[in-house]
Amino acid sequence: MATTVDQLPDDPAALKAMVLARDIENARLHQIIKELQRHRFGRRAETLPEDQLLLGLEEAEQIEAAGEEAAERADPRERSERTAKRRANRGSLPVHLPRIETIVDIDDHACPCCRNDLHRIGEDVSERLDIVPAQLRVIVVRRPKYACRACEDVVVQAPAPARLIEGGLPTEAMVAQVLVSKYADHLPLYRQAQIYARQGLNLDRSTLADWVGRAAWHLRPVHERLLGKLKSSPKLFADETTAPVLDPGRGKTKTGQLWAYARDDRPWNGGDPPGVAYVYAPDRKAERPIAHLAGFTGILQVDGYGGYRVLAEKSGVALAFCWAHVRRRFYELAAAGPAPIASEALRRIAELYKIEDGIRGRSAEERRAMRQENSRAIIADLEPWLREKLGLISQKTKLAEAIRYTLSRWGGLSRFLDDGRIEIDSNVVERSIRPIALNRKNALFAGSDGGAEHWAVIASLVETCKLSCVEPLGYLADVLTRIANGHPNSQIDDLLPWAYIRAPELKAVA
Repeated sequence: MATTVDQLPDDPAALKAMVLARDIENARLHQIIKELQRHRFGRRAETLPEDQLLLGLEEAEQIEAAGEEAAERADPRERSERTAKRRANRGSLPVHLPRIETIVDIDDHACPCCRNDLHRIGEDVSERLDIVPAQLRVIVVRRPKYACRACEDVVVQAPAPARLIEGGLPTEAMVAQVLVSKYADHLPLYRQAQIYARQGLNLDRSTLADWVGRAAWHLRPVHERLLGKLKSSPKLFADETTAPVLDPGRGKTKTGQLWAYARDDRPWNGGDPPGVAYVYAPDRKAERPIAHLAGFTGILQVDGYGGYRVLAEKSGVALAFCWAHVRRRFYELAAAGPAPIASEALRRIAELYKIEDGIRGRSAEERRAMRQENSRAIIADLEPWLREKLGLISQKTKLAEAIRYTLSRWGGLSRFLDDGRIEIDSNVVERSIRPIALNRKNALFAGSDGGAEHWAVIASLVETCKLSCVEPLGYLADVLTRIANGHPNSQIDDLLPWAYIRAPELKAVA
């Protein structure tokens, strides 16, 4: 509301105080506007996203290659030199790939001089990478019937092989292909239907959806066991992301949540395999993670969401907070304009990350010792410095909010100093959230709460495969086949991704 001249105080001190308050409020509003503009039009991450950087590199490399090709065509000597260089640097192709040999032989085995027979003294062998396009095929199963000439009522026939979808068209491998295309390669079902139509196979989107739903139902026990195994760990990461879901009857979407619970002990050489389990919930209430993590009593590394504090109070879980979220708040202030306090905070946090880079991959005890020696002093100096700066600035500014956010979580932010198993941030689980965000971008929304639950079940297995270096198509095809053939529930641990036979190690090919 505007202030009229008659409402202004006559006392100079009161007038100065009013002007100062307005200036502070205006500065705060300008900061909010800059953040909104950056959020709407600028980059949201502190660093350039890797996928965007790769896109730029692809273009540069393509242009360079085109220029080299033109130069090679114009100069035979240069073409010969580059060919020799490529042969020397391209590496070897994986041994597990099938080899299709072609012999390129001479037409005449007589000596061109004396016409005597030539004898073989050796050969040159070269390998090139080839591909056979995906090909649909039909598996025909014939079951002969037999009868006895003496006994009229006797008919003998082998039982039909088990099927995941009784009376349906697909093999288990076909269903797995649809699942991987949707949840690993982020291809919505209608796009998959278009791809199959190009090969003359009219598979309706609703048919593919039926396959996905039935497969998700069969995979639920594996998902539940995966979450149970993760909850038995001494340390987990947790995060959540929105999951737009169609709200029937309203013609709109409602905002559900996909919660992610991840384990990755590789940074400190832990023995448990990495994995992630997603759980869908219709809201973000604190009772959701409390229910999901029932029985978990270890360390939970999270962002600043208040619901996790309720979990810690009720279940005794120890919370470790994320320095990346702290850094992000100060980065947003520094990116919006001159901000000496925020910039200094970023510099001090960068020192912590530099130490972490040097101890990644070492044992938990080594990490703890190095943090005690190097990081503890930085943390000890940072807290009083933040409190000092907080006392010098207006409490209504975004900078004050960032400092209060940090100080209010100081215990959880400092916990990594005394435990080498704890990471400095929760980037592990944030990386596991990104594929969900990409799928959400392509699919826009889930069709129902049930569809979002299917999303959680299948994505959990696919992403855990990726973390465990297991090829998800082969894994899902094998697991669905085992389930169709009555795999016993008592041996469900054999169906978890990290128990699957790993694909042959892939070697880099230049």
